Amino acid sequence: MKRRLALGVVFSVTVLSLITAAQGPDPVIGNWQLNLAKSKFVPGPAPKSETRVYTGKGVRTMCTVRTTDADGKPFEGVSTYAADGKDYAFNDYPNGDWMQSVTQVDPYTITATIKESGKVVENVKRVISKDGKTLTITTTGTNTKGQKIDEVRVYDRR
Repeated sequence: MKRRLALGVVFSVTVLSLITAAQGPDPVIGNWQLNLAKSKFVPGPAPKSETRVYTGKGVRTMCTVRTTDADGKPFEGVSTYAADGKDYAFNDYPNGDWMQSVTQVDPYTITATIKESGKVVENVKRVISKDGKTLTITTTGTNTKGQKIDEVRVYDRR
């Protein structure tokens, strides 16, 4: 009985490893630079610059965002999440109790719901081009000032 259980565990781990290997590495992993000329910011203003660094952390992804806003003020935010539909807190985020729920649509696309104090404030779609050179993040919702957001941020791989 113990041998059968051990073989079942080994088989399950092997199958899971093969499935993970077949999916390949997450195409978002790497460094991305905001392309202001291709991006749209409503209500605005656009930041002066922004970079995103995505790293793998087991089954989770960590994203570090470094932004210089329109007034020249720097900001750095970090989030760690899994694309499993569960809520994950934003690390070191200054605007309050923010959570994100991320779902994998296909190998190149995720969707996310951003909540503040349990209320949905943003819907996000992140798509990576098939050639892996362009990252596009579309965000709709409401900002902290109560204004409607309709953004398309386009990033180039660095």
